[in-house]
Parts: sequence; structure tokens; C-alpha cells
Amino acid sequence: MSYMNLIEELRWRGMLQDTMPGTEEQLQKEMTTAYIGFDPTASSLHIGNLATIMLLVHLQRAGHKPVALVGGATGMIGDPSGKSAERNLLSEEVLRDNQNGIKKQLEKFLNFGDVPNAAEMVNNYDWFKDFSFLDFLRNVGKHLTVNYMMKKDSVKKRITAQEGEDGAEGLSFTEFSYQLLQGYDYMHLYKHKNVRLQMGGSDQWGNITSGTELIRRMEGGKAYALTTPLVTKADGSKFGKSESGNVWLDPNMTSPYKFYQFWLNVGDDEAENLIKRFTLLTQEEIAALVEEHAQAPHLRVLQKALAKEVTTTVHSLEDYEQAVEASQILFGKGDLETLRSLPESTLMAVFEGVPQIEISKENLANGAQAVDFLSEMTQNQIFESKGEAKKMIQNGGVSINRQKVAKPDENITSDLLQGKYLVVQKGKKNYYLVKAL
Repeated sequence: MSYMNLIEELRWRGMLQDTMPGTEEQLQKEMTTAYIGFDPTASSLHIGNLATIMLLVHLQRAGHKPVALVGGATGMIGDPSGKSAERNLLSEEVLRDNQNGIKKQLEKFLNFGDVPNAAEMVNNYDWFKDFSFLDFLRNVGKHLTVNYMMKKDSVKKRITAQEGEDGAEGLSFTEFSYQLLQGYDYMHLYKHKNVRLQMGGSDQWGNITSGTELIRRMEGGKAYALTTPLVTKADGSKFGKSESGNVWLDPNMTSPYKFYQFWLNVGDDEAENLIKRFTLLTQEEIAALVEEHAQAPHLRVLQKALAKEVTTTVHSLEDYEQAVEASQILFGKGDLETLRSLPESTLMAVFEGVPQIEISKENLANGAQAVDFLSEMTQNQIFESKGEAKKMIQNGGVSINRQKVAKPDENITSDLLQGKYLVVQKGKKNYYLVKAL
């Protein structure tokens, strides 16, 4: 059987950083089982994890078998790579719950079903929980020297940094041992799951090669390594966060609307790289989009295609379509039915940053006139006076829940969105979210 050339696919997509000699030949020779480790310190993965998830996706599409390892044991310790401080330690119960959440998300990308190269999920806590400290030192620790471990960049950076410098802390023995534990993960999977390749972000090269070295010394075996470049923004800063923090794959942690908006708002200088790395569009399809985008950058063709593909994969086509509709609301599009269809989380996300005003629901139930509602009942935050409100209503410049207010003495109904909200539009661009309690 011939296998799609995974290395070539990753290379044109800008997803290939380093490989150990022989990796490409191994992938062309036979169905190869490869794994990536995921940190289970949260119940959801975030878009920073998507780069490595996509490695597994391309691996499986090329006919190979992906294994996702959640670090239930190593997650209790923490990888020093790319960090200046030690992490908080989580309980076994929390880590198990987080593992379940991660599995559900990976099922949207990988086929765990009844196919020869079905994806698997494993938890390293399962083989570490009964491994005594003395046995680990005697059977594993003796195979890697401290000199070898000290040469790894992730260790050197933490040891040479002065404590307190840029928030850095010294490296504890707990964290120092991390590469030995991750190396043993690879050893265990090599022996019990026939894993021959470990993949990860470029910051994992040291940990991965520690695993290949452990396999060589303990088993006399040959294993391989492949890393992908870390995804950064055009200014070099870390990718995967918005102004409000991480962009999560869990819709309860980041709404599909906000998720969609994140991708829609990436810069022109980032969009081509991101659409190659985070979608399965072909080289020809992407080339056509790049050319179309270059002809009219203001139409944001690349960003729209990127946002559609990723939002549909992570959430659903319905969520994507709803996010598109919601994103049009601030441009004066969409009617009352559109507003009614929005879940509360999306409604709040759309109007984030818009002035929010609280009023008594009783006042609306008694049949408030529009002019009173727009001035006195909202504490003069929409209009400073009845006269100002009356004038703008007469000029056709006020709408409530997308319904034009026809006359100043018109009664405001209690037809509330989600049972408690009214969206007031004043002129073309001024919005207010009124919450009736």
C-alpha cells in the first residue's frame, strides 16, 4: 500500500519544523502509529492546540494511526518548556473530567471509529499510577544522564534565568524530571501501542528526542520525531488569545460567535498562513482564495473562508451561519426574528462593549410610552430629554428590537428577547442593550 506523502503535505502548509533522519522513509514504508501529548489542565482545548491537532488530522488522512495522549500524570507536574513559573497542581478527579472534555473535542477532528487506522486516546496516569519512585529511578532514570538532560533548551533557559527576572522562578526537581517522564511515555507507547513517531510543537523537540534516546538505550529500538512551528501573530506574540484571554473550543467557554469573530479579524499578513494550517482546503483552493483576496483585500475573502472552515469544524454549520447573521446585526442587518433566534450568550457577545442599562420590568408591563422609556425610564442614558427623544423618533431614527418606533406616544411592549432584553438603536451606529429585571 502506498501512503500519501505526509511530509510534503505538511511542508507546503508551513507545518513542518524539524524531523529526525528517517522519519519520511518510515511514513512511506508502512502504516505508522504516531502520538501527540495534550495538557489536561483545562476541560477544553483552545485554538493554540489546533496546530498540533491538525498534525494528527493530516497523519490520519495520510493513512496512519493517531494516538492522543492526555497527560493525567505529567499534567500533575507541568512541562517547563516555554514557561517561567511552575504551574498549580490539579487533582486526579479534575484531570479525568478534563480528559473527557478533550476527547469529545478531538472526536470532531479524528475518526475513533471502526477503521484500521482508528484514533485512540490514552492517559499516562494509567501506567504511572502504580510505578513506584524507586522503580522509576532504577529502571528508567539511570538511562539518561543529568548532563544530557541539562543540554535541553527548556531546562537551560530556566536554570540560567535569575529568579525574579521577568517573573522567572528556579527550576524544581519536579519540573526537571518532566522530560524523563515524557520520554518514558514514548517508551511505553513504543512497547505497548507500536508507536514509532511522536509529534508536537517546536518547543517540544527536546522532550521528544529524550524519548527517542530512551527507546534506543532501553530497547535498542528506533523511533522518530516531528515538530511543527509554533503559531505566532505577525508581531511575534503568542497566537491563540484574544483581548479577553484564550479562545476555547468549548462553546460554553468561548461562544461560537466570538470564535468566528476571532478568525474573521485576523490580519491580512496572517490569514494566508492560518488558512493553510487550520483548514483542509487544497493547495489549489487556497491559491485561488489568495489571488481573489489580493484583488480586493477589503472584502476579506481569506478571513471569511478561514472563519467558515474552522467554525464549522469546531462547532457546526448551523453555529457558523448563526454567527454570520449575528455579526451583521451591528451593521443594521437582520430583523426581529434574527434577534429572537440568538442564544443569550451570542446576544451578549454581539453587544459586548455596548452601553447596558437596567430597568424595572414592572414599568414595561404597565405600558410605557416610547418617549418616556427612551429618556426617563433609562435614566436619560439614551436621550437626555423627552424633547430630544421625540425629535429623533419623528425623524425615523429610533428602533427597538429592530422595529422602527413610529411615534413618541407608541407603547413599548413587553416582547423581550430571552425574556429580559431590549435592543435600542439610535441613529445608524449607536446601540444600547436594556435589561428589564
